[in-house]
Amino acid sequence: MKLAHGKIQSDEIKLRWLILGELATWIGASFIWPLTSVYLNKQLHISLSMIGVVLFCNCAGNILGSIISGRLYDKYNPYPLILWGVGLDAAVLFLMAIFHGWPEYWIWLTITGFLGGWNGTLINSIATSLRHHPGRYVFNVLYFSQNLGVVTGTLIVGYLYDYSVTLLFVIAALLFVVAFINALFNYRPIIAFHKERVAKGQSGDTQKAVPMPKRNFIMTMAFFTTLGITWLMYMNWESNLSVYMVSLGIPFHLYSLLWTLNASVIVIMQGILARFPNIFKNLFHQIIFGICMFSLSFITLVFAKDFAHFALSMFILTLGESTAFPAIPAYVNDLSPKTSKGKYQGATMVASGIGRAFGPLFGGLVIDQAGYIPFFWVAAIVIALMIVMMIPIYAKLAKKLTLYK
Repeated sequence: MKLAHGKIQSDEIKLRWLILGELATWIGASFIWPLTSVYLNKQLHISLSMIGVVLFCNCAGNILGSIISGRLYDKYNPYPLILWGVGLDAAVLFLMAIFHGWPEYWIWLTITGFLGGWNGTLINSIATSLRHHPGRYVFNVLYFSQNLGVVTGTLIVGYLYDYSVTLLFVIAALLFVVAFINALFNYRPIIAFHKERVAKGQSGDTQKAVPMPKRNFIMTMAFFTTLGITWLMYMNWESNLSVYMVSLGIPFHLYSLLWTLNASVIVIMQGILARFPNIFKNLFHQIIFGICMFSLSFITLVFAKDFAHFALSMFILTLGESTAFPAIPAYVNDLSPKTSKGKYQGATMVASGIGRAFGPLFGGLVIDQAGYIPFFWVAAIVIALMIVMMIPIYAKLAKKLTLYK
């Protein structure tokens, strides 16, 4: 929002500093999660079932961090909260560089999961305070930054892993130090923003939080359910699909190549959405398009027997990911009262975290009992049912929703 003389308000963080923070933290995080299973299994000789427990603890920590930080954002000054979160993450990664045996690695990974949820929710919540840009644009750009970080991190980690795992942890920690310094100097305007919302009675620190209107709450719960279910199915691309592809005689390195394709398409799509934010009539249309693509991607998997078909499925899946996932938190922001922005951004992260935590287990159970093809049909149908659920709810409530832009 510009003042009469054209300057941006002093209570608003510049978007470029949020982007820098997202890039640094996501590149750093992308040094850790791709190597976890391989490192634990091949280097520390931990069983796959135990690795599943470790990853579950990481997701559970992420959910807990999201819940706590979202509620704290609504009540207290976010500036020290984000500094503590990013600073502690850097410290934990330095400890991982020194002590990365067993079970220390498990402990550190659980803590980084907690801090990842903490920091991610705070960044999303702080993004809701930006008024110089439309919410849709802000969340699209942040999602673009996250995935540009993933592209960069996953490309580098493959080369550095064979050289030194300790070096990976050190570089990841240094990237979080960069994010900390960036936050220390460039996130200070959020202090003025917090003082203003306290003065206006828009913070839970001064008054009871304004409840979300019932219609908004129903719509938000529909989004959260859809997000959780979509992640529940999506996580099987990261777990069970590798086994399926290898069983069809497709080399593992081609499976890894799919994720380079995934991140590259996300970056391109987010660039397009940032440049042309009105491609979709509104956020709801963008969400429906994305969820349709998710469902379609699993239908195409039914017929995939070679790499080209898997690449097509991944492309369709990525169209869904790059449109639906950034649009949901943006819409939730519009539906959330000013006194509970952090709470509902945290709930968005929780919905995603629950899907990520239980996805591999759910997929594994269905595959063990019925096979891969039935699972693909189950995933496609269940995701399609989310569309069937959302459209009539939106049609009934759209004109009655209260928007807090």
